[in-house]
Parts: sequence; C-alpha cells; structure tokens
Amino acid sequence: MKTLKLTSPILLIMMFAIGCSPPQKEQEAGETLTVTDEQLDHLGITNRDYISAASKRALTWPDLSNEWFGEFQVFDLKGDLAYEEGIVRRDPSAVINVDGKYFVWYSKSVGPTQGFAGDIEVDKVFPWDRCDIWYATSDDGWTWKEEGLAVARGASGAYDDRSVFTVEIMTHGRKYYLCYQTVKSPYVVRVKNQVGIAWSDSPHGPWTKSAEPILSPADNGIWKGEEQNRFSVIKKGDFDSHKVHDPCIIPYNGKFYLYYKGEQMGEEITFGGRQIRHGVAIADSPLGPYVKSPYNPISNSGHEICVWPYQGGVGSLITTDGPEKNTIQWSPDGINFEILAVIPGAPHAIGLNRSLKNADSVPFAVFGWGLTHQYANADYQYIRRFSGKRKTTHVARGEAGAEKKDSK
Repeated sequence: MKTLKLTSPILLIMMFAIGCSPPQKEQEAGETLTVTDEQLDHLGITNRDYISAASKRALTWPDLSNEWFGEFQVFDLKGDLAYEEGIVRRDPSAVINVDGKYFVWYSKSVGPTQGFAGDIEVDKVFPWDRCDIWYATSDDGWTWKEEGLAVARGASGAYDDRSVFTVEIMTHGRKYYLCYQTVKSPYVVRVKNQVGIAWSDSPHGPWTKSAEPILSPADNGIWKGEEQNRFSVIKKGDFDSHKVHDPCIIPYNGKFYLYYKGEQMGEEITFGGRQIRHGVAIADSPLGPYVKSPYNPISNSGHEICVWPYQGGVGSLITTDGPEKNTIQWSPDGINFEILAVIPGAPHAIGLNRSLKNADSVPFAVFGWGLTHQYANADYQYIRRFSGKRKTTHVARGEAGAEKKDSK
C-alpha cells in the first residue's frame, strides 16, 4: 500500500488557465490518497509509481454498485398517439392509472415551425409554440385514445396567451394538478416564460387555471442593447434569469417540491455543452406560493425534469446538457444530489409511469415502462413508449449466461 499526494483539480484548472504546465512530480500540497493493492488490481493499473490523471480520478470515485445502470428500448404506439403528419404531440407527462385506465397529458400543436425568421404574429417559432394541453387514455399502455383538450391557452393579454406546454401531472388527496410552461405573446428571442398550474377533481376535468403564474424567472440579469440576442448581456443573473422550463411537482416531506429547468440570460457553451441546470421551489400547498431554494441551482447539468420519490429521498434522471449529462442521481433531502450511475441512451422528455410497483424502493424499477417523444423531423414530433431494465453483465452471443435475463 502506498500513499499518494494528488494535486487539487481546482489548482490544475488554475494552472492551465494561466499557461503553466501541471507538475510532473508529487506536490507537497494536495489531497492524500491511500491506494491498496486491491484497488490497483480492480482498476488494472500497471505500475503504482506511474499513475495517470485518469487513474487518480478513478481511485477517488465512490464505491458504487451497478444497481442503477441500465438500458432502454423505444417502441411505436398504436391508436391516436401514433405519428400523424402535420400534428405535434410531445413532452408527455407522467402516466397515472385511475380505476384501471392509464392517463397521459401532452403538448399539442399543428403545422410547421418557422423559427424567429418567420412572422412572429402568425407563424410558429418552435414546435411547442401555439400549443394547448391535450390528454389521452389507454387500457394497456399501448393503444391510446385521444380524449380531447385539457388546458387551453389564455385570452389575449394573459400570461399564457401564446402557448401552454410541457405539462406534468401530480395527484394529491382527491385532486389532480397539472403544472406547465407558459408564454405570453409576442414570442421573441428574449421572451421570459413562466409556469402555470391547473387543478380538477377528475382526470377528465374540467380544469381551473391559476390566474397568475406560480413560478417566474429570476429578475436580476441585464440585457445588453435592444437586439433580440439572448447571448448579449451586461449581467447574466441567476441560473434561471431567462426561462423556467419543464416543471414537475412532487409531494415530499409534507411539502410540495416544484423541480424545474433554468435557462440563464447569456447562456454559454461550456466543456459539458449548454449551460443548463435545475432548480427547486417549495410550497406548503400545491397551489403555492412557491419559494425558490437558496441552494439553487441543485444540478450542474440536465434538460427535461425527471424526478421521483425513492427510499425517503428523490431520484433524478439528468440528460442532454452539461458535464453530468446521462446520469441517474439521488438526493437524501431533495436538494443535494449525487451520481448513482452513468447510463447510455436514455429517452428524452421521459414521462414516468407513476403506477409502477416498487418504483420507490427497487433500483431502476421506476423505468419499467413509460412514455417519451421522438422527432420525426424538425417540424413534427410524436409520442412513443419506452421500456428500461437493469444491466449487470456484458456477454457475447453464445457465451455462458447470454440467455439469462436479469430478474431484478
């Protein structure tokens, strides 16, 4: 066994930034690391006297199992949620089961997308522009019937008059709650969207909408100039100074935790890609008022929100953007998240199946099946079904154990 001195990652970053080369020998200052023969053997390190930076990082990884490592498959649906030319159906909510029937809500719009080059007052800027929230039901999770409109855009001048979209469902007591993004016209580059909520005594509605948003972007960034350029700023402000997206409310610890994606004014591309992070706002009632956590942002990566209760804490699937993308994370308090697994190919915009058994107690069970969306092209998206399973071994065809399935 040998004790190594590791140079602090922060020190290394500073040295690169000022043009210095990293030291070739151990430094007096730095973290002390004890390395055992078992660790060297486990990681296949050839010589303990010559340990690369990558091997040093590996030696400091937590001792995690493969309980949360898995893989996914995606399938076409039947019925009204199958792909339909000219129609956008995207961002499915969680799936719930009420009296033996599955329910899902989603964003729906019609027609192609013109971007900001089109007529802002007439055309669609994005596929999620000019959306309303619709819902569908199914007896088996495969064949779906579109039931109709759930929540419509507001009247002209309202905070949600342009689009209501990216919806999530929460059940609590005997009531149903839909939270969703909103945009007020005109839909310009620098528009600051908000989050609304609607509630009902039945999953079929009717739904009562909040007169005011329950969550808004931070108001502490300063745009530079008048041009519609979201990258030009004098001051960036908080991680959510431009937009609050992808809301999801879950009851937790006697309160209601509203998780959301933040977009910052002057968003940058970093070594992990887009500068996207998640936050949480907490309330005593489903309808608010919601107060943003002083610990925000609570992630350094991510895109669409995908969270679930797990063993007294909260699980989170982090996808698409940032240095910790494609990871499953868990927090014991709903705020401080750590990585449990790095996984490949997670479907986008996952709508978890909240009716699955053991999802709050068995690793990876929450991903048994649910819904996702897929781009047919830049104009039209549609909803599909995913299934997930743990993967604990890797074998070739014909190899011993190749036909065995993981039953956990």
